[in-house]
Amino acid sequence: MEFSLFLIVALFSLAMMAAFVQRVCGFGFGIFIMTMLPYLMPSYGESVTLSGMLSATQSVFILSRAYKYVVWKRMIPILLTFLVVSFVAIQYVSTLADNSLKILLGIMLIVMSLYFLFVSQHIQVRPSLPLQISMGSLSGVMGGFFGMQGPPAVLYFLASEKDKEHYLAMAQIYFFIGNVAMTLFRAGNGLFTHEVRISWIYAVAGVAAGTYLGKLVFERISIETLRKIVYVYMAISGVIAIVGAVGK
Repeated sequence: MEFSLFLIVALFSLAMMAAFVQRVCGFGFGIFIMTMLPYLMPSYGESVTLSGMLSATQSVFILSRAYKYVVWKRMIPILLTFLVVSFVAIQYVSTLADNSLKILLGIMLIVMSLYFLFVSQHIQVRPSLPLQISMGSLSGVMGGFFGMQGPPAVLYFLASEKDKEHYLAMAQIYFFIGNVAMTLFRAGNGLFTHEVRISWIYAVAGVAAGTYLGKLVFERISIETLRKIVYVYMAISGVIAIVGAVGK
């Protein structure tokens, strides 16, 4: 893998845009960056590893100000479930063909975009242990395979937290611990490669820039409008991922 100027700029730009979306919406880093990152990295597994490392880095930036809003008793069940399921899912990533994973990713992106666009706002859920286990399991599968454990967890935290400060803090501590754990799991499977480490160095500045820009516009833009834009982009990217994989 040659780190050309084009690749360095692409890594920086993707990381910045993903971080911007995550800072404004509270989630979406993996969803955004994984629409393009698999086409830049040597393998799908390495792209998922890099995505998780960059997302964890952004969570540190955000938690430096928001950690005081974390309530651990509402975190433990969903987090433990996620860690167990994601560990199992990661064991299979390196054994599956990249094209198969890209097709699954495309389908998942389309389903999630349609769900969030047309269904999620009409459903009211109450935080409970069964909900935590189910959302943690789904989050673990999505995180292990696709590096995007956010959407199921976000549904839970939106239901359980009383304000946006607590929601942001709970989501970010969940993402941080989950991404650190998954990076360790993937390292055990040989996915923490030299290419991943160097790519992180080039992309982390983009994470910092995107986090800063996202903070500036957080109170100046309609979150609902931005979310709709992201969900439409998710659907289009899902179609592109499927077409690209099938065409090979």
